[in-house]
Amino acid sequence: MQLVVISGKGGTGKTTVAASFAYLNKESIKVDCDVDASNLNIVLQGENIASSQFIGAKIAKIDKNKCIECGKCSEVCRFGAIKNNKIIELKCEGCAACKAVCPVDAITLEDEVTGETIITKTDAGILSRAEMVVGAEGSGKLVTEVRKNAMEYRKNNELMILDGTPGIGCAVMASITGCDVALIVIEPTQSGLNDFKRILSLIDHFGVKPLACINKYDINEDMTLEIQKYCENESVEVLGKIPFDPIVQKAVNELKPVICYEDSIAGKEIKNIWENIYKKYKEGIL
Repeated sequence: MQLVVISGKGGTGKTTVAASFAYLNKESIKVDCDVDASNLNIVLQGENIASSQFIGAKIAKIDKNKCIECGKCSEVCRFGAIKNNKIIELKCEGCAACKAVCPVDAITLEDEVTGETIITKTDAGILSRAEMVVGAEGSGKLVTEVRKNAMEYRKNNELMILDGTPGIGCAVMASITGCDVALIVIEPTQSGLNDFKRILSLIDHFGVKPLACINKYDINEDMTLEIQKYCENESVEVLGKIPFDPIVQKAVNELKPVICYEDSIAGKEIKNIWENIYKKYKEGIL
């Protein structure tokens, strides 16, 4: 089974839940799909055992020895990436329009390194992750590569736990495609409910089974009831309600999964949610 933990927006507690799941099942393969802000390794820590550059885009280059400064490349570039016959790399989309109109073939497209894929060996097992170059494009492609790398360490069809990307963009699609189950972490606010509806629609499109949990449910119990009612109407099982717990902040500061703290009420509920999922997995329900 491939289980992805996702949310409609950042900051809902998705990684807190995913890190706890990863720690509770050390035999599983872990994947951090949030390549724009990878942080699962900060909690799980460990030693990097492999890495490689990721070529995620193309970028135009002008050969000054060939360029006749006709300006056609600048005229055709809709991204404003060429000025005074120079490429502004942060604006270049690698579309090759400039190359197509250049009368003297002075423009080439070269590979651009947009990130680095990394395999980290942690006390909780293998973690596949990446660090994306700030401002680079192609996060969805990088997520796909991170998942591909994780599969190379999956020898006996081990359970895979993915810390997905927040939102509903390209990287999120790459995170959930091919997964069996998606656990959606929801915060009890109106915007949290709206975000949940959007991500649920995306999950349904890709044919992934949705499950839900509500984080910090007791900060707004009226909204929690509304979310539960919506989930019931949509036939989405709510596996648990995680209470607000100051120990979560302590766990973050000390770089540990919250379930490591015996007196954490949030940790106890996350453990219950995991045991519920794992039981369904073993029984073949998931």
